[in-house]
Amino acid sequence: MRVEHREPELDGAAAVRTPGVVAAGALLAVAVVLTALNLRPAITGVGPMLAEMRTDLGASVVWAGVLTTLPTLCFAGAGLAAPLLARRAGVGAAIAIALAALGAGLVLRVLDGPVVVLGGTLVATAGIALINVLIPVVIKDSFPARIGVLTGVYTAALQGGGALGSAVTPRLGDALGGWRPALGSWAVLAVVALLVWIFAARGTGRAPRPADGAAAGRSLLRNRLAWIVTGFFGLQAFYAYAAMGWFPQVLMDAGVPRDDAGLLFGLVSLIAVPISLVVAPMAARQRGQSGWIVGLGVFGVAGTAGLMLAPSWSPLLWSILVGLGMSTFSLALTVIALRARTGADTARLSGMAQGFGYLFAALGPFLFGLLHDLAGGWAVPLGMLLGLLGVQLTFGALAGRHRFV
Repeated sequence: MRVEHREPELDGAAAVRTPGVVAAGALLAVAVVLTALNLRPAITGVGPMLAEMRTDLGASVVWAGVLTTLPTLCFAGAGLAAPLLARRAGVGAAIAIALAALGAGLVLRVLDGPVVVLGGTLVATAGIALINVLIPVVIKDSFPARIGVLTGVYTAALQGGGALGSAVTPRLGDALGGWRPALGSWAVLAVVALLVWIFAARGTGRAPRPADGAAAGRSLLRNRLAWIVTGFFGLQAFYAYAAMGWFPQVLMDAGVPRDDAGLLFGLVSLIAVPISLVVAPMAARQRGQSGWIVGLGVFGVAGTAGLMLAPSWSPLLWSILVGLGMSTFSLALTVIALRARTGADTARLSGMAQGFGYLFAALGPFLFGLLHDLAGGWAVPLGMLLGLLGVQLTFGALAGRHRFV
């Protein structure tokens, strides 16, 4: 018997549409949103405080580079370990453990010197990486009829949390007296999410389930579609991390004032919020998502080409187009859930796509900067991104077709 025939019982059968079950499902959705809000402030809050941290700690530029690269590497390593933890503890318990690790890491990294900061960041971002992989499983198992809607809401909350981290952390530093209480205060949000998560998972029969032991040994490493999805995820993440690391500098070198460049790149991040809320649910209702993926990707091609050929002509237009192109992230998460038949396969596909994908993405900022130094300008690294976007469109079109791993 195919598992998807049983899934409607979890979310759509009339027999379980009681007020209690509906309320429990709503609470679980709230827990997902609160969890998503925690997944970026630990990372985006560091940038605005980095100079103050280095001065206070007497840390080197190399240390700062390790600190800013560590999250992506953790996303890769811990992401590959997530399916194993989910099989042993169950998805719901694994997310609770990850939230606890996130909160502990946020507190730990503000207690002492440079080594402790790196260690706390490692613990916190490992928790984030586990949640990155497992939330699509929750959405697949607990909301099978609302995959697009919940993925869109989750992605929007994730992006919104990232914007809050970069915007609010400096103000917290001013109000609380420095970078340590500013960064450490985000642990409060992690604790709130953990408490709501535990209550939601215990209070509903639709809570995330442990992976099926009979299917636990299946590997997707020889599955062609799994590698296509992984390639799509990795390519869009490579572009996004290169953009996050360097596009403000590209804009400033084109004559945009520093503050304006920051606002424009903030716009790039915020564009993803409405796109996630609107496009992901619409795409998920279709049999295939290839057209949506390619459509958003073309905007990214146009924006990147504009930055390469005429960066000073219309920085606002190029930023909007790049933001639309980067919004394929929500579709990448949607595709992970839609290309798997079961929660167990979703966990494996999510771990594979995000593990290998983020490992590839970690090269993005490094290669972009290296090509700039070698070529003496931005045309060559932007040309590299254009070429990768072309490959991303191909992988995205294939990943969006109605098939299963």
